[in-house]
Amino acid sequence: MGESTVKLTIKFGGRSIPLSVSPDATTKELKFLLQPITNVLPRGQKLIFKGKVLGETSTLKQSLVGDGAKIMLMASQGLHQGEGPVLKEASTRPISRTVVDQNKPGLVVDKNRADRWKATGVIALAQANLKEIPEEVWECGSAARVLDVSENFIREVPVRISSFVSMHKLFLQGNGLSDESIQWEGIASLKRLMLLSISHNNLTVLPSEVGSLTSLRQLDVANNKLTSLPNEIGLLTQLEIFKANNNRITSLPESIGDCSFLMEVDLSANMISELPETVTKLRKLKTLELNNTGLTNLPSVLFKMCLQLSTLGLHNTEITVESLRQLEGWGEFDERRRTKHQKQIDFRVVGSGQFDEGADKSW
Repeated sequence: MGESTVKLTIKFGGRSIPLSVSPDATTKELKFLLQPITNVLPRGQKLIFKGKVLGETSTLKQSLVGDGAKIMLMASQGLHQGEGPVLKEASTRPISRTVVDQNKPGLVVDKNRADRWKATGVIALAQANLKEIPEEVWECGSAARVLDVSENFIREVPVRISSFVSMHKLFLQGNGLSDESIQWEGIASLKRLMLLSISHNNLTVLPSEVGSLTSLRQLDVANNKLTSLPNEIGLLTQLEIFKANNNRITSLPESIGDCSFLMEVDLSANMISELPETVTKLRKLKTLELNNTGLTNLPSVLFKMCLQLSTLGLHNTEITVESLRQLEGWGEFDERRRTKHQKQIDFRVVGSGQFDEGADKSW
């Protein structure tokens, strides 16, 4: 009786990855198993055993890969997902910070500044070398409309943020915040919030409480370590711009189709292999960025149903121009795309007349 599994060691980027698989598994199947572990797309993987590249359709048994075998994984440049291979604990992106002298008067929160915050409703404390939100900020209460504490070292977003009942815009990006750092019940009570930016942090979960922010127009959760999105995201029916690029998201909830006002969506550099059919309900969608994902196809009626779609990013996916041309509504989409690009040339919005949207680069 043959072995039910073989134990392998995959050598990659200085790591040794233990793996147990069936000896009847093909090299292609092994690559798909390695994708969520290494964040390298299957087509970007080259598996080498005893100096030879393993054939895509060959089984491990056929390639004489037995129990205890060591296989080297080499990754092609540009085919990583979620900000590249997970070689160590991911960290917040390097941010150019101005190191501020703690003794500078500008860093002292004086009464005049606090008064200005209350008068204008705008609290601007980006790149202020803060480790916590200053007490004077909380005193603004219902007068605060905008809070920007981005690119600091804020360790906690406490429940008391709920006191900002008039808050419209909240910028928390670039603080290295973890899941435990944010008391979401506080943010969830901000019923007037229209913009929330929590990008470039270390979040692994976007909790269901985000669905309470029903006034949101813009949500930016890019450059975190998210693996999924909550079903409650469908409750954000006023959402217009959603950025979730550079995460580790594997699938989208079908409820995304309920975000009927969405105009711009960026899901690039994630581990998504397919889109739910409900995406075709996004009738106002104009821009859809899906670069560097595991997608092999699109919903068949995407072009037919999303009649405002004019920008589609498909760099480093397996979707071909030929397959797109087979989709119903292709001709109308192509005309919108060309018209938009011509306007950009006419008004000198871009510096070049050549456009490259990934799969559509040869259109």
